[in-house]
Amino acid sequence: MIWLGIDTSNVPLSIAVVKDNQLLVEWTSSIKVTHSVGAMPAVEEALKQANINPGEIDVIAVAEGPGSYTGVRIGVTIAKTLAWTLKIPLVGVSSLQTIAGNGLLFNGLICPIMDARRDNVFSAIYTNDLTADLPDGHYAIETILEKLALKQENVLFVGKDVSIHWQAIQRVLGDRAIRAPFYLDLPKASVVIEQAMKKPLPSIEETHHFVPEYKRITEAETNWLAEQQKVGESND
Repeated sequence: MIWLGIDTSNVPLSIAVVKDNQLLVEWTSSIKVTHSVGAMPAVEEALKQANINPGEIDVIAVAEGPGSYTGVRIGVTIAKTLAWTLKIPLVGVSSLQTIAGNGLLFNGLICPIMDARRDNVFSAIYTNDLTADLPDGHYAIETILEKLALKQENVLFVGKDVSIHWQAIQRVLGDRAIRAPFYLDLPKASVVIEQAMKKPLPSIEETHHFVPEYKRITEAETNWLAEQQKVGESND
């Protein structure tokens, strides 16, 4: 079986091709390039290097969010378009679980971090078998640290944006906070595929209903809700 994995959920871009449980090609970059321009050429190049024709792909796995609104949307759109065109299943995997998967050998809890600005993060808490102790969500960094402070285990923090919050992390957790090596910070599309393999394959028809998991409403929606609240208050 041939899998194509795609992760564009944040600044890094990762594409992988796996055939019969063997990784043929994986391309990952943290250079800031517009995914709408770079993602599809990266898919085409990965397939070319793997000597795989698009028609040979059996399943597509995509990082479904949370993360950058635009990044998640681009990856899901590409994956949905390819899956529907090729009439093959599409499997979504948590973007945070994908990053946490880089720390599977760590003896403790794993906390992936994506910065969401204003001291907020997209984050979760995973055990080292990738069971969610705290589900994916949009949290204040203080909320994450308060929950981790109640635990006994050491915590591996992984992700490019950990450095933004590292001082706050150390202040609360001290020596229990372990910073993952830099080479584990980037998401890997091979991990997206690995986690997707653990799920039942959806029907092809379900591709139409596949949606990203943003875990946060957009700024436009936030502004609209604020305006509606003002209108409601003025009518009271």
